[in-house]
Amino acid sequence: MKASAKIYIAGHRGLVGSAIARNLKSAGFTNLLIRTHAELDLTSQIATNAFFEAEKPDYVFMAAAKVGGIMANNSYPAEFVQDNLLIQLNIIHAAYVNKVERLMFLGSSCIYPRLAPQPMKEKYLLTGPLEPTNRPYALAKIAGIEMCWSYNRQYGTKYLAAMPTNLYGPGDNYHHENSHVIPALIRKFHEAKMVNAATVTVWGTGTPKREFMYSEDMADACVYLMNLPESEFKSLLGSDESMTGKFEPPIVNIGVGHDVTIKELAQTVKHIVGYTGSIAFDASKPDGTPRKLMDVELLSRIGWSAKTNFEKGLNLSYEEFLTKDMLSSARGEASSDVVELFTSKTLHS
Repeated sequence: MKASAKIYIAGHRGLVGSAIARNLKSAGFTNLLIRTHAELDLTSQIATNAFFEAEKPDYVFMAAAKVGGIMANNSYPAEFVQDNLLIQLNIIHAAYVNKVERLMFLGSSCIYPRLAPQPMKEKYLLTGPLEPTNRPYALAKIAGIEMCWSYNRQYGTKYLAAMPTNLYGPGDNYHHENSHVIPALIRKFHEAKMVNAATVTVWGTGTPKREFMYSEDMADACVYLMNLPESEFKSLLGSDESMTGKFEPPIVNIGVGHDVTIKELAQTVKHIVGYTGSIAFDASKPDGTPRKLMDVELLSRIGWSAKTNFEKGLNLSYEEFLTKDMLSSARGEASSDVVELFTSKTLHS
């Protein structure tokens, strides 16, 4: 990508999109296209088409999506499938009509079957049932992958699907109900520390294993992939199964290649936050998928690997949370009732 190329980052204010924007800016890219949801509703075909026709981006990073943890997925399954399908349909088709050079579609590790062999290779897509707690989101993302694949086969487009593992880092969502497990744990342990609560309760048994990646590393991998030479990039775009007889979707896993249990994660966050109470696990709550570890052999073979140590990344995340918390206090914003939080709220993982 040339430094002056028009690059549209859909979802630039989220965890994924903001990290990609920071990476591009630091690398010297000067022509980034960004729009807030208020400025551009990507669920609207008319609005999305008008934007692409007016701006004619050269490259697109598709980081816009409705996301959340188990509680959010269970509470709003219709929105998770509908909103994500609409965003994908509108952006991918508008990119084709307006001759976008390359597009990267961002998904997540939950596209793979609930009981997929570990670590999960790209070829395991569609080989078994999905995890019920996030099936609407996963099916929408699988549809997005298929759409990229279909446009590549039929129209010769260059659309690649990048599947990051579980992410955390700058710009994360610390909402006490709708956040993912790391920001939820950071907030929970911090608030427990502030009120000297005796126990913090975490959803599930603590035995599921999860892989976690610092969002800045993820962004670096995405930009690295989009900057690959033409021959290398095209080799990742999937094959026509009717011609080759091989199932080769246009997917690249992005991860660190190792995982921890939720119990180990909780203990690490507890240590970093400085909470001195105990941890309880509520086994009546869902665990989700038993294990989700990405196979990153393809990414490593291309020449990229993660650089941020897990504990260092968690420390950086807690520092950012403290900054946000102090800013909220300075503005006089009301936080959730911590007493009620510790009596009736639990974490989702």
